[in-house]
Amino acid sequence: MDSATMISTTTHWPSPAKLNLFLYINGQRDNGYHELQTLFQFLDYGDELAITPNQSGEITITPEIAGLPLESNLIWQAATALQTQTNTALGADIQLNKVLPMGGGIGGGSSNAATALVALNLIWQTNLSDDQLAEIGLALGADVPVFVKGFAAFAEGVGEKLSQVEPEEKWYLVIRPNVAISTKDIFTHPDLTRNTPKRGLSTLLESPYENDCEKIVRLLYPEVDKKLFWLLQYAPSRLTGTGSCIFAEFSSEQEATAVLAKLVDNVSAFVAQGRNISPLKETLAAYSAAQTLSI
Repeated sequence: MDSATMISTTTHWPSPAKLNLFLYINGQRDNGYHELQTLFQFLDYGDELAITPNQSGEITITPEIAGLPLESNLIWQAATALQTQTNTALGADIQLNKVLPMGGGIGGGSSNAATALVALNLIWQTNLSDDQLAEIGLALGADVPVFVKGFAAFAEGVGEKLSQVEPEEKWYLVIRPNVAISTKDIFTHPDLTRNTPKRGLSTLLESPYENDCEKIVRLLYPEVDKKLFWLLQYAPSRLTGTGSCIFAEFSSEQEATAVLAKLVDNVSAFVAQGRNISPLKETLAAYSAAQTLSI
C-alpha cells in the first residue's frame, strides 16, 4: 500500500447497528455492575464514516453534533486513543453520516467508535490486532469490543466475555418510540430482575428469547409499552438492550416491510437484516484484499 496514496485518499466505512436478541440479568457484583448473558447480532443498516487521513496529526469530525463537545465524541476519543497507543503522527478528517437514532440501545456511539478504530488502524498502518483494538475500545464503552471484533457474539460476565455464534439471520423491523431512556435508571430500578439463572448457550439458543429489562422499561415508559403491544400483533417482538428501540422478527424482508407500512405514528423506524459478520469486517477485508485505499 503506497504511503502517498494512503494519505490522500478518502474511504467509506459502515458503522452498523446491533440488536440484543436476548438479555438476561443473572446477578449484581459488589461494585454495582450486573452479571448478564446476552446475544449480539449486527444489522445491515447503520451510520457511515468517510475518513480522509492527514499528516497534521489533527482529528476533525463533521458535522458538529449539537450539545456534544468534540472531546466528548466517541469517534474523537477512539482516534486519539489509537494515536496515543501507537505514537502515530498521522491525523484524520472524519465525516459522519448519522442515520441511527441516538439513545436507542442499538449501539450507535459504540459502533462509531469501533469503526474509527478499525478503519484508522488500516489507514494509518498501525497494525494492532483485534484484541488490542478491543482493549482500547473497552475503555470507551462496554459494547465497543463486539463491534471491533465483528462477529455475532454470546456475551457473559459484565459483557466482556465474547463467544462467536451464528444465530439465524432474520429480518427485523426496528422502531424507536419518541422517548430517551437512561440505562442507569433501568439498572438501578429496585424491581429489575437480577436473579435469572445462568444457562448454557445451547439451552439459551433453543429457548424463547426474552429481555429482563423489558418489564421495567414498559412500566416506566408508556410509549414503549404502547408500541411493543402494537408490534406483538404481528410478530415476536421485544426490547433491545436498555434503550428505547424495540424490534419484531420476520422470516422475509417483505413481511417486515408490510408491517412497517402499517405504522402510522411519526417515529423513527427501519427494516434491516441480521448479520453474523459485521459489514465493517466485510469492508475491512475488501480494502485489505485490494491492497489499496482508493474507492
